[in-house]
Amino acid sequence: MRLFNALSKLVPPPSYIALPSMGVDISDTSLKYVSFLPSLRPEKVKVLDVWGDITIPENVLQRGEIKDSKTLTSVLSEFKDKTKADFIRVSLPEERAYIFETEIKKNVPVKEIHSLLEFRLEENVPISAREAIFDYEIVASDDKNQTAKVVVAAYQRETIMQYYEACRAAALTPLSFEVEAQAMGRAVVPNNMTDTVMLIDFGKTRTGVGIINNGTLLYTSTIDIGGGQLSQVLRKTLGDVAESELTAIKNTSGLIRGVEDTRVYESLISIISVIKDEIASRMQYWHLKDSNRNSRRIKKIILCGGSVNLKGLPEYLTESLGVSCVRADVWGNAFRTDLVVPPFEKRYSYGYATAIGLALKNTV
Repeated sequence: MRLFNALSKLVPPPSYIALPSMGVDISDTSLKYVSFLPSLRPEKVKVLDVWGDITIPENVLQRGEIKDSKTLTSVLSEFKDKTKADFIRVSLPEERAYIFETEIKKNVPVKEIHSLLEFRLEENVPISAREAIFDYEIVASDDKNQTAKVVVAAYQRETIMQYYEACRAAALTPLSFEVEAQAMGRAVVPNNMTDTVMLIDFGKTRTGVGIINNGTLLYTSTIDIGGGQLSQVLRKTLGDVAESELTAIKNTSGLIRGVEDTRVYESLISIISVIKDEIASRMQYWHLKDSNRNSRRIKKIILCGGSVNLKGLPEYLTESLGVSCVRADVWGNAFRTDLVVPPFEKRYSYGYATAIGLALKNTV
């Protein structure tokens, strides 16, 4: 789903003539950026060019809504000064996205599809076509079918324009805006995977949920619990401990029950079990919604985000949800990590999944 660049959907330019751009993931707490060197052979191993992150002060964004555009512009200007970037591809918050599926006849002319979907918009999302900016993707189907499935992603026009204007005020040109989970999927879901995959983005302030089938984002949701709450419950148990020490405790003890002292486990499981229940309810919703289409049952859960280093998390979710759950290989669609050494430790890479996916848009 690529808001603002419908032309590239129809005539995607080869990577060697595409404008060089950088993937920019803007969250409530940080701006992460990644770019790969342009290549004449995009199927070959990607070469990482620029990467980094900048802290976004508190209350500049809340649940993806820009509360302080002036400060966000200042952060984007700092990014431009550091990277000398001109063109960027930007993530949009899942919290603000509306995604739905519909059907159209296969013989509908391309130039009429957008107008046709405008009429479907108000039936499926709580915003009018006049107030929305939307994009769509036609899902591959059997040639015998007379209709085609279409996935539509829509945002309030005001939401996108706030991000666009903040970028332009920092002398940056956004080439595209993309739903965060779609970009993340481009990085962490293997290119040859056609099964339905659930993405869990365990961040500091919230947990994002996305469902991808055959490379297309079909569903997003947000759980208002993140890694920050884990730190809060640990402080109630252990006292005023530095964040760096709490991170070490989460990553080394985590969900492993101690023999003599179970306080850490009990504190963390009180939060993680709530997240697990929320994930389970979304899986149940999806499977009931698609009860007649066994081919779209969730076969795997992929974890990413800055808080997924919690020890024992994949194992706990696998056992609790009955679906294989693994931490992401965020570089898997860029290069093989057994051949190329990433520039930073694996534990830090999980938070870069969205920025990497945005950067890969230049090379696919």
